[in-house]
Amino acid sequence: MEYLALAYQMTGDRKYSDKLRAMLAGIAKTPSWGDAEMMARNPSWRSELQMAHKSFQTAVAYDAVYNDMSADERSTIAKGLYRLAVEPLLGDWLLEPTRIHSLNSMGHNWWTSCIGMGGLLALAISNEVPEAAAAAEYAVNSLPEWFDFAGDIIQHKPRSFDRDGGMYESINYANFGISEALLLRLAWLNSHPGAKLEELPQLDKTAPFFSYVLYPRSGEPYSINFGDSHKNVNGERPVILTCAMTSADPVALWYLSQTAQGNFHEGFHIDTPMGLLYTPDLSKAPATPSLPESHLWEDFGWATMRDSWQKDATMLAVKSGMTWNHSHADANSFILFHKGVDIIKDAGNCSYGRPQYRNYFFQTDAHNVVKFNGKGQSTHQQYHGTMLPGNVSNMLDGGRVKYVLADGTGPMSQWLNRNFRHFLWIDNVILVIDDLSSHEPGNFEWLWHPGGKAVKRGFDLNITEGNSAVAVRPLYPRPLAYSNFVHDYPEDLYWEVLEGPTENLSGTEEYYSFKLPKTTDKVKAVTAIILKDSVNQRELPVIERREGKDWIGLRITDHGKVTDLYINQLADGRLMHLNSWIEADGWMTDAYMLAVTYEEGARPETSVDMFIGHGSALRRGNGTYFSSLAKLNVITCRDNNGFDLHVTGQPRMNFDIRTDAGRIRVNGKDHKAKRHGKLINIRINK
Repeated sequence: MEYLALAYQMTGDRKYSDKLRAMLAGIAKTPSWGDAEMMARNPSWRSELQMAHKSFQTAVAYDAVYNDMSADERSTIAKGLYRLAVEPLLGDWLLEPTRIHSLNSMGHNWWTSCIGMGGLLALAISNEVPEAAAAAEYAVNSLPEWFDFAGDIIQHKPRSFDRDGGMYESINYANFGISEALLLRLAWLNSHPGAKLEELPQLDKTAPFFSYVLYPRSGEPYSINFGDSHKNVNGERPVILTCAMTSADPVALWYLSQTAQGNFHEGFHIDTPMGLLYTPDLSKAPATPSLPESHLWEDFGWATMRDSWQKDATMLAVKSGMTWNHSHADANSFILFHKGVDIIKDAGNCSYGRPQYRNYFFQTDAHNVVKFNGKGQSTHQQYHGTMLPGNVSNMLDGGRVKYVLADGTGPMSQWLNRNFRHFLWIDNVILVIDDLSSHEPGNFEWLWHPGGKAVKRGFDLNITEGNSAVAVRPLYPRPLAYSNFVHDYPEDLYWEVLEGPTENLSGTEEYYSFKLPKTTDKVKAVTAIILKDSVNQRELPVIERREGKDWIGLRITDHGKVTDLYINQLADGRLMHLNSWIEADGWMTDAYMLAVTYEEGARPETSVDMFIGHGSALRRGNGTYFSSLAKLNVITCRDNNGFDLHVTGQPRMNFDIRTDAGRIRVNGKDHKAKRHGKLINIRINK
C-alpha cells in the first residue's frame, strides 16, 4: 500500500487513490486481525507483529488519500482501523485497564513495533477518533522509557541499550526495534511542526553503533551476526530515520554510502518509498569514518577490532554477554572477517519454530567456543536467561597490537570456575588464549566454524575462501596431532569433523572440534590464528613454543621483528594473598602476560613496543620499566612523533613507565608527564 500511496502523491493519478480507498474500505469491514495462536494464550494476546505491520501500511494509505474521502468514508474506515488494530495494539501494550505486557516481559523489539505502529495508525486517524489522538500522544511519549530500560534482576533481563550505544538483541533486531520507534517519532514531529519531544540520547550513537559492527567489503557489506541476525543485515533504516530528525553527520553518511551497495530486504533503499523520501545526499560521504578502529560495549559484552576502515580489511568481533531470547548461547565466541570473508564464522540461525534452531543454532555447538565433557551452556538459558552473564572488558588498541578480554565464566559456571578468553592481536597473528578451570577433572574441547574450505595439514587447520586465508594453529596445551595416526601422538590434540545444518536448511556443513585427550581440571590454551596475505602464501610467521619456571610462552619471528610472549602461570588466581612474581629471560614481573617486540638481532631490553597484561611491575636487572600499585593493561609503542601509551584497568591510575621521549600520548591524547630519571609518571582519574 505504501507504494500505491507514493505513486498517488507523486502523480496525482486517481487510479491509485481509488485503489487505496477500495482496499481501506474492505479492510475496515474485516472481523479481526487477531492471530488464533496468540488469542489462545492466557491472557489472550489480541495483537502481534503482523498486526503492527498492517498498521503501518494502512496508516500510510489512509493519510495519502485523506483529502479524497468524504467525511463519512473517513469516519467509517477510521473506526474500523481503530477496532482492528489501534485498540488491540495499544490496549495490550500501553493503555489501562487492558494492558497485559510490561517492559520487563516483552520490552524488546515487539514492544516498539506494537507501540510504534499502533501509535502511527492512531495518529493517522486521530481527526476522526478522538481517543486515538490521546493514545498516539501517549505512545510517542512512552518511547524514552523503552530506550532507557535498565534491565530486570529478578527476570534476568539486560538493559535495552548499552551506554555506548547499540542494542543487545542482535543487529537484526536493533535495526527493527529502533526503526519502529523512530517511525512513530518522525510521524509525530512531521504532523506537529515545532513540537518538542523528550530527547533520546541514544540517537546520537545510532550511526556509530551500526558503523562499528559493519564490515566494509568489495560488494555488499557485512555486519556481525551474533544472535538471530545475518551478515547481510544492516541498520540502514534507523540511521536514515535518525538523519531525518537530526542531521546527516559524516559518520551516518559514510554508513549509508556502504549500505547503499547492499540488498537487505528490510532496508530503506533509494528505490523504496521511505528511502526515496529520506535518504540524505550521499555525495559528501567520507571515504572512511572518523571513528576509532576498535570499540567495546561493556554493558552487553561485545567488542570489535579492525586493522583498517578500508574495504576487505581484517576485523575481529567478540561476544560474551547475555543469553536469552535472540541472544544465543555464545559466551566467549568470536567472528573473524579477513579479506572480504567471515573466514571464521558464526553458524547463523534459521526459522525459530524449527528444531534445528533450538537444538543447534541457538546452542553452544554453533559457536566458536570451549566445551567441557561435551557440554556447553545450559539450554535452560535460552528461555530463562543467564543468571550470571559474561562480559568483555579491558580493550586496548595500540595499532599493531590490540587486546581484549572475554569472561564467559558465568554462563558456563555449571561446569567451569574460570572461563577467560584473551584475544591478543600482534601484527598478522591473533592469539586466542584460554584460561580454563573446572570444578572437577574432565575433558576440554575447542569448536571452530570455518567460513570456507577447511583442510587439516600438519599442525594447522587451513581455511580458505576467495582471497581470504588463515591458518589455525593450536600451540598450548598441545599442538594438533601431526597426522591421522593419532595413536602416535597420544598427548596431542585430536580432531573431529562434525556436521551441522546450513542456515537455509538445504543441507549440512562441516565444523571442527579439537579435543585434549588428557583429563584435567586446569588448562592454559593458546591458539594462533595466522592471517595470510594471500591464499598461496607459504612463508608464515615462525612461532616457537617456549617455557620457563612458572611461565609458558612463544617467540614469534616475522618480517625482521621478534615478539616474545610470556604467560604467567601463577597469575591465574591460584595464589590468594601472594603476588604472582616470575622471572622470564631476565624480566621480573607479576603480569599475567608480557609481550616484548624488538628488531631481529637486537637486545630485548631495547624494546619500546610492549604489552603488559594485568601487571603492576616490570623490571630488568636493577632498572624499573613499569610500576603501578594496581595491576593495569598497557600497550607502549614509539615512533618519530613520540611515545604512545594505551592503558586500562582502573578508574584511577598512577604509574611510572620508562621512556626518553619528549612527546607523550595516553589513550590517544597528548599528556604532560612528570619525569624522574629514566621514568615518567602518568596520573589518570576517569
